[in-house]
Amino acid sequence: MSLSADPARTERVAPGAQFASDNAAGICPAAMSAWQEANAGYAPGYGDDAWTERAANRIREIFETDADVFFTFNGTAANSLSLAALCQSYHSVICSDIAHVEVDECGGPEFFSNGSKLLLAPSHAGKLTSDGIVEIFRRRTDIHYPKPSVVTVTQSTELGTVYSANEIGQIGEICRDLGLSLHMDGARFANGLVSLGVSPAEMTWKAGVDVLSFGGTKNGLPVGDAVVFFRRSLATDFDYRCKQAGQLASKMRFLSAPWLGILSNDVWLENARQANRMAERFEHSLRKLPSVEVLYPRQANAVFVRLPESAHQQMKQKGWRYYNFIAKGGARLMCSWATTPADVDSFVADLEHSLATS
Repeated sequence: MSLSADPARTERVAPGAQFASDNAAGICPAAMSAWQEANAGYAPGYGDDAWTERAANRIREIFETDADVFFTFNGTAANSLSLAALCQSYHSVICSDIAHVEVDECGGPEFFSNGSKLLLAPSHAGKLTSDGIVEIFRRRTDIHYPKPSVVTVTQSTELGTVYSANEIGQIGEICRDLGLSLHMDGARFANGLVSLGVSPAEMTWKAGVDVLSFGGTKNGLPVGDAVVFFRRSLATDFDYRCKQAGQLASKMRFLSAPWLGILSNDVWLENARQANRMAERFEHSLRKLPSVEVLYPRQANAVFVRLPESAHQQMKQKGWRYYNFIAKGGARLMCSWATTPADVDSFVADLEHSLATS
């Protein structure tokens, strides 16, 4: 798969926002081609089109199970509506203290669930632990406390780490023992998957996951994530939730068709591998620089580093953009399907110069 049609991309690139988020990347060629194909002629609206049916069936094939599949515009909706479907307003959701639903959804889960409370457990390298789940579940059982109903895990985590299939399985077993549902926020599901080298089924429903927010936007789609209900009884009336929340696309084929592009010929997996490879290249280069500290294990497509403040300022002046307020500080450098070695090397060269002159 060609990652760039522009030969100039092999040369030194201009600074920019490409490491702020994998959302900064464009549409990958396979998704664009499928999108354009869906634009030919007329098709029924609201998901009654052939592309939506085929995309849902393809997701079922990939996960090796007869799941219910719904398409949303973004991950916030996928996460918030999923959790709302698993909760009553008097329930609570157990998550890590830096879970995406806690730090980056602007209260969406609470809003769409009509008030279900997020209960935060201390994280270990960004990950929720079985002991943390049990401690919160047993903390209080009286009627004055919001009753735990769901556990949610972020894969890969906000710190760029990855739950192993065994870790997810342990959490799934705890959830079954305690009568809790298990939701996975998989905005970067593909990145975690290729890091582990397991099958989609092994990382989800075979490990006890009931519902998955399956990320597509960060994996090369123009827009859109999918909600996959492995336990189909939980999907009752979910289509109504999507409609009420403004997530029922009138021209649904333009949400679903790009999925066919990336889910064919394992494009989605190669996109994730490319992003992970570039993050690995980043980490390797950054560890060689003085005054640069890699903060967390690099397991997917993000590298977190601590830099001197003077270097931050110089990199900003050079035009580079990245977040330094996510997940307990540090600079987050996020790679995407479109990141090239030239992108990484250009950033590292500018940073090396900034460190030498600061």
